[in-house]
Amino acid sequence: MSSSVSSTASAPQWRQEAAADVLEVALLPEERWWGGAVDDGVHMPFGERPFTRALGAGSLDTPDAPDAEAARRALSSNQSAPLLLSNAGRIVWSDEAFTFSFDDGMLRVRGRHVVLGRGGTSLRDAFRSASARFFPPSGRTPAHELFAGPQYNTWIEQPYTPTQDGVLRYVRGLLDAGLPPGVVMIDDAWSPDYGTWRFDESRFPDPAAMAAQLHEWGCSLMLWLVPFVSPDSAAFRELESRGLLLRDRTGDTAIRRWWNGFSAVLDLSNPDAIEWLTTELDLLVTEAGVDGFKFDGADLRDFRDDDRTARPLSPGEMSEQWARLGLRYPFNEFRACWRMGGQPLAQRLHDKRPDWSRSGIESLIPEMIAQGLIGHAFGCPDMIGGGEIDAMRGTAAIDQEFFVRYAQVAALAPMMQFSVSPSRVLDEAHLAAVLDALEVRRSLLPRILALVGEAARTGEPVLRPMAYHAGGADDVIDQFFLGHDLVVAPVVTRGATERSVVLPPGTWRADDGTLFTGPGVVTVKCGLSRIPRFERIDDHVTADAGAETGV
Repeated sequence: MSSSVSSTASAPQWRQEAAADVLEVALLPEERWWGGAVDDGVHMPFGERPFTRALGAGSLDTPDAPDAEAARRALSSNQSAPLLLSNAGRIVWSDEAFTFSFDDGMLRVRGRHVVLGRGGTSLRDAFRSASARFFPPSGRTPAHELFAGPQYNTWIEQPYTPTQDGVLRYVRGLLDAGLPPGVVMIDDAWSPDYGTWRFDESRFPDPAAMAAQLHEWGCSLMLWLVPFVSPDSAAFRELESRGLLLRDRTGDTAIRRWWNGFSAVLDLSNPDAIEWLTTELDLLVTEAGVDGFKFDGADLRDFRDDDRTARPLSPGEMSEQWARLGLRYPFNEFRACWRMGGQPLAQRLHDKRPDWSRSGIESLIPEMIAQGLIGHAFGCPDMIGGGEIDAMRGTAAIDQEFFVRYAQVAALAPMMQFSVSPSRVLDEAHLAAVLDALEVRRSLLPRILALVGEAARTGEPVLRPMAYHAGGADDVIDQFFLGHDLVVAPVVTRGATERSVVLPPGTWRADDGTLFTGPGVVTVKCGLSRIPRFERIDDHVTADAGAETGV
């Protein structure tokens, strides 16, 4: 699916209007803004209500203050970028971290050389102008297989305990239940220690044979890894002796707390550390048949401004170095990323709780929208049913309706990922509804793949907010455009049998064949197996939609 980068001459012209370390911007009437941290998707668009966000560890001016660790933990656990876009075509950008707030009709931004510009008169204009200038598309996509089939992650079924036999039984069970082949991801604890990136022979006696079996079934294989190194392991002693581990401000090897305990951290600014890691990973590819890697960790909060590094890099730049490793492997996935928009990196939403709230299913669409608007077109809405391990462990029984509705959101996202095995937790009716969602995705896969290719060439999101092509729908966050001519309105409310859908101007054919004329709000039935969607069937398109191809 690779292609060369097309000309960006058609992108709206960037016009800089101001530049300073502190900007105060008066909001225009009805002006709304998007961007910053994907975690804040449920609060977007900004502008109507007070809101404040510090982007990047570099914005923490007092790293030794008592609340510094709490502030670091509050940093985005997903993708983020020093970018804001408005529906009036305005753009705020900095090459470094900044803090922004909306209040009293003003946008206030504090950072280093923050610029305010204009790229046209609409949200789409702003995005295309910002993309062309600050994060141009690479012309490449992640591996085709990450989009063409589901992804299957062992995390919930085998947390910290994956085995060769267990992985094969897990995948065979999925295929026997009627799910199609896809990309298999072995999550945490396939190796003896963090930083010892080889299979644990006691649990994976013949990983090459396992990979060969998965390939025979039509599946690809990815492995989870982090930039952390278990203290006092053989790898730790080697890497420390070679000066390849991050040092804190005192010059001692930094030991950082992360979600699995305390570990040392690779100095990602050191080319020798990068070479050491890629050598280890390349051996897994050539000798064990592994196809690629799930890159976890390297969050902004894992680094400090005063760390001693081989090269002078900020926390954001250290996070970027981790993401650049993924460019080596077309089969890649990231949960956390700073900047790097326009690159061929698969970006997953952070682990979701299995509930119907804004921390669960209601966050999926707005956060995927936020991903796309900071340049990450190749998104995935976490693991279907929820990937937050502590919450999943405490769940006595899966909410089957929730599982189905989550699968329906994921089915029309750029990527979809399972972890909990549907056939283990669902009855016949709910499993059938999940398989129906997979069939809807199969029927629309040519459209999705075309949009993925288009994103590589133009940078434009695959999944877009209603405001991207429909003025006046700025505050709609529970439905989206797939391309410019398909409105998708999944159900994200428990017990819903119908839902309201905002339709832009034009004539629209619903998935059940019913015709509607917009603009307006329509109410449609939504039985357990239905994903409401509406295809434009007339020539009424926004003025800039005609430049799109492949949909």
